[in-house]
Amino acid sequence: MTQAASLEFWFEFGSNYSYLSLMRIEELTEAAGVPLLWRPFLLGPVFRELGWSTSPFVLQEAKGRHMWRDMERQAQKYGLEWRRPCVFPRAAVLPMRVAVLGAEETWMGEFCRRVMRRNWVEDREIDDAAAVRAALAGLVPDPDAVIAAALEPGNKLHLRANTEQASRRGVFGAPTFFVGDEMFWGNDRLEDAIACAAACRQARAI
Repeated sequence: MTQAASLEFWFEFGSNYSYLSLMRIEELTEAAGVPLLWRPFLLGPVFRELGWSTSPFVLQEAKGRHMWRDMERQAQKYGLEWRRPCVFPRAAVLPMRVAVLGAEETWMGEFCRRVMRRNWVEDREIDDAAAVRAALAGLVPDPDAVIAAALEPGNKLHLRANTEQASRRGVFGAPTFFVGDEMFWGNDRLEDAIACAAACRQARAI
């Protein structure tokens, strides 16, 4: 198994299009036999490097207006529940730190789906201990211990390092996918990225 035959998924809980991909990606990669590598990062610092104070969907009214309608259509297309949140973009630092900690754990996918659902379906706060504890409930023996570990300085630096790496690799939004050095941007490129990874795996098996 090689890095180039895996799919890196760079995402953020506050990203609306990341929601569409995250709710589908584990099932799709498993069906394709493609290893999934979770890569949580923070969009805020990336946007600031690009000279934006917040999401371009906020800065550009017309783009934002289109995005909300597009999200309705896309959620319907994929059979996903959806509600426009009253806060956008919603802060997600704590759950992102937990995601960094859990990136290679078996509970990662379900934890992420629960956080996304809380934000994009239930329109509820996600960036506090109570919300994260609820998302971890039943997935780990001690949610409070996981939260404490996520708040350790080393793990905070890990999330910062992920974000810096994303910027160095040319990530400018989420979701972004990598197959080796090949970059795919946007929820509508998820299937293309998976197909690329599957083709790489097949080629290396010959």
